[in-house]
Amino acid sequence: MQEVWTQVDNYFGDRLSPAEDMLEAALLANERAGLPPIDVTRLQGKFLEFMVRISGARCILEIGTLGGYSTIWLARALPGDGRIVSLELDPRHAEVARANLENAGVLDSVDLIVGPALDTLPTLKDCASAPFDLIFIDADKKGYPEYLRWALKFSRPGTVIVADNVVRDGKVVDPECADPNVLGVRRFTEMLAVEPRLTATVLQTVGTKGYDGFALAVVLR
Repeated sequence: MQEVWTQVDNYFGDRLSPAEDMLEAALLANERAGLPPIDVTRLQGKFLEFMVRISGARCILEIGTLGGYSTIWLARALPGDGRIVSLELDPRHAEVARANLENAGVLDSVDLIVGPALDTLPTLKDCASAPFDLIFIDADKKGYPEYLRWALKFSRPGTVIVADNVVRDGKVVDPECADPNVLGVRRFTEMLAVEPRLTATVLQTVGTKGYDGFALAVVLR
């Protein structure tokens, strides 16, 4: 099925989200720098852009920058005075991301903060951009429960929370799987289910990156 998923991804991607020089340049720079090839796909990037436009987001928190590919998709959908605060653990990844963001012409809209997210998130309590209108979580999956707790601290009614890679190639339903990333996603999902301030759903996805999915939540109060 992977071959079919890739062909379908390319079919819709070529027509609805054609390759763009600045985005392709970011992916190439990431590859040359040896970053792991775990960026969102073109169609998923377009999905993130849609989420910004549909929600009317002006202030975004991104947990997990990598090389800035998803950051570019988010940033270019913002209004002129919009801001993104993006958190990245690895200084080398952040260096590559900063160059990619500058090349894409969106660096001025991004505050890139380097360090473990659970260390840097508390420093955002006085951030001018908080509360955030949209929060994109795409970092280490075992940390998702804590990232959700912080997302709620920085939210308001109407804030959209998007978390990537929650299906884990279906392993999320395997009771024998002890992978810390899968366990983190399960705990995260359990929190979504019982948190009265949230309404949430999950979209399963297939494509060039295989079988996975997004969790989507909206803050109610």
